[in-house]
Amino acid sequence: MTEFFYGVIEGFYGRQWSWQARADYARFFSEQGFGCYIYAPKGDAYLRKDWDKPWPEEEFTRLLDLSVTYKKAGVRFGLGLSPLGLCEDYSKQQRHLLKARVEQINALKVDTLCILFDDMPGVNPALAQCQLAIVDDILAVSDAPEHIACPTYYSFDPVLEQVFGQMPANYLSDFGAGLPRQLGVFWTGNQVISTAITVADIDRVTALIGRPPVLWDNYPANDGRKTANYLNLRPYAGRSEALKGCLKGHCVNPMNQPELSKLVLMTLADLYGGAGGYDSDRAGALALQSISPEQLRIALSRDMTRFQDQGLAAMDKQQIKTLLDCYNGFDQPAAREVAAWLRGEYRFDPDCLTG
Repeated sequence: MTEFFYGVIEGFYGRQWSWQARADYARFFSEQGFGCYIYAPKGDAYLRKDWDKPWPEEEFTRLLDLSVTYKKAGVRFGLGLSPLGLCEDYSKQQRHLLKARVEQINALKVDTLCILFDDMPGVNPALAQCQLAIVDDILAVSDAPEHIACPTYYSFDPVLEQVFGQMPANYLSDFGAGLPRQLGVFWTGNQVISTAITVADIDRVTALIGRPPVLWDNYPANDGRKTANYLNLRPYAGRSEALKGCLKGHCVNPMNQPELSKLVLMTLADLYGGAGGYDSDRAGALALQSISPEQLRIALSRDMTRFQDQGLAAMDKQQIKTLLDCYNGFDQPAAREVAAWLRGEYRFDPDCLTG
């Protein structure tokens, strides 16, 4: 990845996107100029807690079909392998299992293989060295032309040490120094969910890891203990086109709701690909114009602040009923997602420890 790109990583907890939604997104990404889609949902056990087991045939076939769909659309298809527990026991047997796993991934012909150590205990004092050994062993087998690694401590946010233990001394600098220069490194900003990301913020981590990072942007993701209570529909803010000059790439972790996520993702495309400078209000208004029919567009415009600021927990039963009556009246994917959220169908996943 020599040129800056922006894309999406489906890397959230909780209710996953449907296979149809993933396939449909290929055209959307192509139209909006997104460079890649990375399949890495935390709910796919075969990427995380059961990483050493092969996918069942049906699921593997779906992934293979998805890879083909994205290649036809001219969008790079990626996958995120998150070998939970491997740093606690990286034995000869585990190395053998890891090799077999990567060989199965090779059959998917992924364009980008992500090696993800996020949201794992950091208790190993030689954490960086163990992870670098894992990366080296994966690279020795992987056929993917591009690779991105995610460190366990992927932000300066103190919540990571509160949940996963104290970061080993010099972890980030050792991790960066030991990786091949061409590998990308994910970073979420100063916080796990960063409200603002500046060039100075990126320069700070660049000096630490020895390369421009790939931003893993956790807005508008809403899979956490607090964030599952909201629908994040506002356009991008706190980021500027100047980031293009200091990042290797910008990957967005979207909401559990694929249709509603498009309203925010379209504004990212405007941030990096629009003409005449980025204006968040203008970008948000243009994104909203993609919603039809008009009455649904009016409803979403009316309720956007309530959904993002007040949240579901603050609504009483009558408010929820009134809103449900409204959105149930539309036979439209985005409206169905709003109604499902109002019914409590997008509940918090307790596996999301940093939310």
